[in-house]
Amino acid sequence: MIRSYILIAVLIILADSNPVQVASKDWYKNSLVYQIYPRSFKDSNGDGIGDLNGITKNLVHVAEIGADVVWISTIFSSPQKDFGYDISNFTNINEEYGTLEDFNKLIEKARFLGIKVILDFVPNHSSDQHKWFNQSIHRIKPYDEYYIWRDAKYDEHQNRLPPNNWLSNFGGSAWQWNDIRKQYYLHQFAAGQPDLNYRNDELQEEMKNVLVFWMDRGVEGFRIDAINHMYEDDQFRDEPLSNIPGVPSDDYDFLNHIYTKNLPETYKVLESWRKLMDDQSPGNTKMILTEAYADFDLIIKYYLSGSTVPFNFMFISDLNNKSTAVDFKRSIDRWMNNVPNGTEYVANWVLGNHDNHRVASRFGEKRVDQLFMLVTILPGVSVIYNGDEIGMVDREFTYEETKDPAGCNAGPERYWLKSRDPERTPFQWNDGPNAGFSTSSSTWLPVNENYIHLNVEAQKYKAYSHYNILTRLIELKKKSVIEYGTLETALYCSKCSVTENVLGVVRRHRSYIVVLIVNFSDTEMIVVDIGMWLNISEPLRVYTSSKGSNLSPRQIVELRSFSLSASVSAVLTTPNLLN
Repeated sequence: MIRSYILIAVLIILADSNPVQVASKDWYKNSLVYQIYPRSFKDSNGDGIGDLNGITKNLVHVAEIGADVVWISTIFSSPQKDFGYDISNFTNINEEYGTLEDFNKLIEKARFLGIKVILDFVPNHSSDQHKWFNQSIHRIKPYDEYYIWRDAKYDEHQNRLPPNNWLSNFGGSAWQWNDIRKQYYLHQFAAGQPDLNYRNDELQEEMKNVLVFWMDRGVEGFRIDAINHMYEDDQFRDEPLSNIPGVPSDDYDFLNHIYTKNLPETYKVLESWRKLMDDQSPGNTKMILTEAYADFDLIIKYYLSGSTVPFNFMFISDLNNKSTAVDFKRSIDRWMNNVPNGTEYVANWVLGNHDNHRVASRFGEKRVDQLFMLVTILPGVSVIYNGDEIGMVDREFTYEETKDPAGCNAGPERYWLKSRDPERTPFQWNDGPNAGFSTSSSTWLPVNENYIHLNVEAQKYKAYSHYNILTRLIELKKKSVIEYGTLETALYCSKCSVTENVLGVVRRHRSYIVVLIVNFSDTEMIVVDIGMWLNISEPLRVYTSSKGSNLSPRQIVELRSFSLSASVSAVLTTPNLLN
């Protein structure tokens, strides 16, 4: 009996002292996912490269923002030809980043802070240094069919040619000759990243074992990299020309990729992974985030195959700093209207990632808070990339400085169109050496010179900052009105004429109302009648607003003549939501 009382007392103490991660099938539905690019987040050992211990020691930063999930980009054993996306061992940690024991400590710290960890899963290819590939080269069964091998073609002069015209994402032919096996292998990315063969049942089982390995170590889900590249046409037909003007013949965009992307078999494999994860953890949904730059209808299909978050890239691919309120409303409504029926399906909004220019560079520094407001006020899952919370911007690189293989392969004339280095520079923690990222004399990529004034430490203690606005918004995201409320998007109508410049987003739940108003004009102040426009009669107070609004937090606004300066956005709420 005494032992029982002691056990109960310990459990009560633990429950009071730590955030609790409750097993639930619905936990993800209103979550904020924070992506960490580990090579650039925090260096703990002074070698100029970020690592697992650096992440573990700074998970408090992620918790303070209010994130529910941390998505860690690839950390597995790799020769780093594509900085980790060329994996030589799917079940071990790259030595630059640490060890499995370091990973266990990261999981433990995340649990303590109430943060769920998801990892990159890179199913399309391995490294050419993976043991499977070496055995496949030598035709050792069953590995002989783990990769895509094809015989050469020959022209009339008996010159050896690739099997077809397929091109690599990184430029040039997607086929590489191997002199031992005397065949070409397919690589849709770098030559050091041979494509895996999902028409082989043994390979599929190997990849399922990888998922189980990491789930057994406490991983709560996976972001599946380049999922729509997994299957290729089994007849290996030439792809048609894209006819895009000005694209060189060795550039990936020269072809229309109807035989190497978005094949229907991909969805069947995803279904098998969903079932595996559900069986592994009944009653507690494992999160699946799928990356596919594809047509809208093809992305939506991933919902029905088991993806929790088929990445919605509208803020990256469809909208920019020239987009109007009409453009934003059309994109938001299109996504919301096409999320499948069913309680398990929710929308998602991806603000940025390690493969695309930073949000502050795409939209401009004045628009950063506007995007924060949209991705947190809209219903569903929000995804942000480390550094965007403080408005980090791209750093310009010369060709000589460029390390990304996509940029290097494009050559000195076009590298800037392809390189992903600008958005991958080290995280800016403070105004100390290397922005507090590393004590090394040099870092793997240079730190952006603007770190002196643009860093986390500086923004935490400013009355206005991107960091403080985002953390405030995430507090609001946790409220029931955002989690369960209805959604309305509206363009402002002045004297029955719809303006391109003003967008309203309204969330309602019980007696609570949240209103987001965005002025897309770069030059004109707008004055709107919120009451008539959005059918609101309750008093509204300012919850937060972007820089230059001249609005004070908690200020009561005039519904009939609410004014908003150029390029400014504001979130208003009913007073019962304010702390």
